Parts: sequence; structure tokens; C-alpha cells
Amino acid sequence: MASGNEEKIESGFNDVPETKPKKDWILLSLRVVAFLATVSATLVMSLNKQTKTFVVATIGSTPITVPLTAKFQHTPAFVYFVVANGIVSLHNLVMIAMYILGPKFHNKGLQLALIAVFDTMALALASSGDGAATAMSELGRNGNSHAKWNKICDKFESYCNRGGGSLIASFIGLILLLIITVMSINKLLKLNRN
Repeated sequence: MASGNEEKIESGFNDVPETKPKKDWILLSLRVVAFLATVSATLVMSLNKQTKTFVVATIGSTPITVPLTAKFQHTPAFVYFVVANGIVSLHNLVMIAMYILGPKFHNKGLQLALIAVFDTMALALASSGDGAATAMSELGRNGNSHAKWNKICDKFESYCNRGGGSLIASFIGLILLLIITVMSINKLLKLNRN
């Protein structure tokens, strides 16, 4: 009879450690992929630049050409996008480092609350940066006939394509940040229930 109780106790102890690290590894892998997505979005947009030469006038039979450059710095929304994704990348990198140094820091109480708050702030920052850059990308792709703003993506195609790729990577990071935030808040709520 004593051996039956020991088997139940042993199986109970073996079940608990296996489920907790699995959830932590899921959270860590989501953070790593979110970090890679946001840092790639930051790098692609910050290196986004294209120069083309346009004919602006013709004097006699001689064309007058002007080189024009499209850079992300020319649009404040894209600058905000780069800064926001850079900060979110840094946040995820710090959280990954905290997980790796996990035995030194215990995930209890205030630390879990701060992680949940910072994850929510990172989610809001990434969301606002993505929204601003998406609005400007839409304007660059289609223009605005009511405001008489011309589209530029027909002239700077590779610039717009790289910007679109950067937005896709950032939205992938945003979706992962949403999942991470829900998991962080859920972890905090489970601690408060106990």
C-alpha cells in the first residue's frame, strides 16, 4: 500500500515539471520568433532606399534629368515605425535574456506583473508603429485623389516592395506579441489564483 502511494506521489512530481517547462519553452520560442520578426522589419525599413533619375524638362533636344531618392527618413511615420520596432526588439531581447538567466530570477509576484505590463506596452507600441506605416504605405501605393497626392510606388517599385516586406514581418511580430501578452497575463492570473 505504501508503494502505491509512492508511485502516485512520484508520478505527480514528474507531471508538474514537464508541463511548466513546456509552456516556458513555448513562450521563449514565441519571443525569439517575435524578436527575429521585429528586428528584421527594423533592419529592412531602415536600409530601405532607392534612387532613380527622372527627366523633368527638355531644352531643345537635350533632356534635363534629376536624380530623386526615396528613403524611409522622408516619412515621419516610417521613422516612427523603425523606432517602435527597434524598442520592441530590445524588449524581446531583454525578456529572452531574463528567461536564459531564469534560475537567478524567480518568476513570482512583481516580476510577472512587470513582464505583463511591459509586454502590453510593447504590443501597443508595435501596433501604433504598424498602423502609422501601413497608412503611409497605402498612400504611397494608391495616392489620394481628393487631396491631389500622387502615388509614388509606380516610380519607386523596389522601395515600396521592401517597405511592404518590412510591414509583413512587423505584423507577424505583432501577432506573436499579442499571443505572448495573453500568455504573460494568463501566467500572472494563475499566480494570483494560488
